[in-house]
Amino acid sequence: MFEIKIDKCDEQKKEIDSHRPFTIEQAKHLKDHFRIGLTYSSNALEGNTLTLIETKVIIEDGLTIGGKSLIEIDEATGHARAYDFIFELMKNNNVTLCDVLKIHKLFSQNIDPDNAGKYRTQKVFIPGMDVTLPGPDQIEKLMKEFAQDLVALKVQFHPIAYAATIHNKFVTIHPFMDGNGRTARLLMNLLLMKAGYSITIIPPVYRTDYISAAYQGNRGKDEPFINLLSCMVYESQKEYLKLSRK
Repeated sequence: MFEIKIDKCDEQKKEIDSHRPFTIEQAKHLKDHFRIGLTYSSNALEGNTLTLIETKVIIEDGLTIGGKSLIEIDEATGHARAYDFIFELMKNNNVTLCDVLKIHKLFSQNIDPDNAGKYRTQKVFIPGMDVTLPGPDQIEKLMKEFAQDLVALKVQFHPIAYAATIHNKFVTIHPFMDGNGRTARLLMNLLLMKAGYSITIIPPVYRTDYISAAYQGNRGKDEPFINLLSCMVYESQKEYLKLSRK
């Protein structure tokens, strides 16, 4: 069970803000550090077996790793591409459905080019979970409603609760054939960064907690995921502060 830490996150954010503006070198160092960490952790949550060091070698040095599948390598390079894109989106006032589609396309383009950046046209299910996902005929309507939520919920919730709620709504729709979780976490991080919080990593050691909280979100209970995300923001910002002081 995770206790909510939004107040502590806001205290950290004030300290982070006191170090701003970062130099070009500091900003690049922070971006590159979390590029590796988020790519590794987000892929690991989905079962990718690359280690943190292997992920670093692949996305920074462009090398392949013996014994690892091409799909796992493409998941690393694709996630890194999508990560870079969310920084481009920081300059825009609002996040659009076109942005969400492009995040997914950048991640998936070498893994499943036929479905990259396109809503699914087939029914899907999550193995081992009692979850009913919308049929493909519902996706377009639900995503239009999701776009409205991106605007409306922003003014109703604290930024961390907003990012968590948007994550839950997205994975409940499950608009793509694959890559929904990774797209949701990139979108969640974009919303957090736009509100001034750091890139937030959910370590794979919390995979069971993450899946459980997202499952409860599918049942309309967002509080567990809000609490979990606030704890993850808190831990990520501790690291962010440590790095920003160097």
